[in-house]
Amino acid sequence: MAVSVSTIPMLKQNRIVLSIAGAVFLAIVVLEMAAPANVVGAYGFVLPILLVATVRSRSLMLVTVVACVVATYMGLIQPTKPGRLQSAVINRSVVAGVLMVVAYIGMTWEERKTREEAARAALARETENLLKANTQLVDAKDQLNRSERLAAVGQLVASVAHEVGTPLHSIAWHVQALAEEPGVTPEMKKRVTVIDEQLTRVVRIIQDLLSSTRQRQPEPTWLPVEQVISPAAVLMEPAFHAKEITMTVEIPGDLPLVWADTEKMHQVLVNVLANALAATPPHGAVSVLVGARAASSEELDRGRQVADAMSPLVVTVAVRDTGCGMPEADVQKAFEPFFTTKAVGTGTGLGLFLSRETVLAHGGSLVLESETGRGTTVTVTLPGLKTEPTRVTERA
Repeated sequence: MAVSVSTIPMLKQNRIVLSIAGAVFLAIVVLEMAAPANVVGAYGFVLPILLVATVRSRSLMLVTVVACVVATYMGLIQPTKPGRLQSAVINRSVVAGVLMVVAYIGMTWEERKTREEAARAALARETENLLKANTQLVDAKDQLNRSERLAAVGQLVASVAHEVGTPLHSIAWHVQALAEEPGVTPEMKKRVTVIDEQLTRVVRIIQDLLSSTRQRQPEPTWLPVEQVISPAAVLMEPAFHAKEITMTVEIPGDLPLVWADTEKMHQVLVNVLANALAATPPHGAVSVLVGARAASSEELDRGRQVADAMSPLVVTVAVRDTGCGMPEADVQKAFEPFFTTKAVGTGTGLGLFLSRETVLAHGGSLVLESETGRGTTVTVTLPGLKTEPTRVTERA
């Protein structure tokens, strides 16, 4: 039979109480045998009775009362003076009656205390259950509010997307025409190409928004890591240069292939880099560190749900800035929809939320670590496919 941990101290306490009660009982019995004519000593049996009452066991109390009453009448065994027997019987009967009354009162009091403690414990459990239910209700209400806000934003975005689609197509056509002008230099043509690619991305995003109430699900394939990282870095480089922030990108040459939808991961990386740009003061630094390491069992299970061919390793992309950082309270809320630390009108609070959803759909993870005054690191982890000998960093 299993005994809960909380009952062990109580069992030890009961053993100690019963030991003391037994010692007191034996001492009084010895005293009674030594001075049988002195009935006052028999009243001492009240002490073991009261001690046993604290154990709150009716069977033990019954045994104790019987033993004390028997011990009380043992004094009659000793020879007494003629004519004193009747008086001794009466006196010891009074003692026995007192002992039984004390036993009844003591046991009744302790049982009442037991019921009160049980009622308090039941009340505490009910209070805890009510608090849990209230917390769940508040969480459900928050989720409902977020869902309603997301639905409203979705309707708004769909209407806006419909209105801006036509002028964007016109802009894209003019950009293509500008690239074909005879006086365009190679540098200008490079910039025009970037503009055209980004316009194409915007048009595609708008088409996704108009085609369904849900975002287009990623369609990842195995790609070289540089093909996924470099376009986002090239796009954001002028913005970092304008703010005089140093951006470094480190992509080793022996990395495995990465499981990624180019379009979706481009949006994720641009969003993460834009956050780093906004948080980093002028003359600061932002680094993009790409690597590979052994996958944990959880990462392997999650990755192989969407990429059967995944090797037991993952590709990591860590974007680290030297900005102001975030307090722990904000870090806990960073992935909640509509939560933002930016000024009103400069952020929607959906960037990290949507980015993490996208990465999770790839079978990966997105983790944010930050400390006030020491900057922020956002790490994207994606399934990897080893095609040749790869240097893998063992997990710490």
